Amino acid sequence: MGGTRLNKIGRLLQKELSELFRKQTAMMHGTLITVSAVRVSPDLAVAKVYLSIFPSEKGKELLGTIEKNKKSLRYDLGQIVRTQLRIIPELVFYLDDSLDYVENIDKLLKK
Repeated sequence: MGGTRLNKIGRLLQKELSELFRKQTAMMHGTLITVSAVRVSPDLAVAKVYLSIFPSEKGKELLGTIEKNKKSLRYDLGQIVRTQLRIIPELVFYLDDSLDYVENIDKLLKK
């Protein structure tokens, strides 16, 4: 499989997971979960999902909740993309703290 196909699958999973998280966080006012990147393994067995969570103080707590509900998220994702993908990859979630890193650098440069 080529890199182009993996990129397309990654973008598809990113779009659909973003929509799932948007629907789930609509009830929690003041919380925003963004899927910043999805990297799919060449055999389509594993998808590494990088999440950016605002406010960042709730990041670890929400990531733990997402990890607990990983199976239902994968099932919901499978229901959405079942016509496009034969195998739904196992989801592995990571906290993307690149925005916090950039913010910290900005603070240091202003000093």
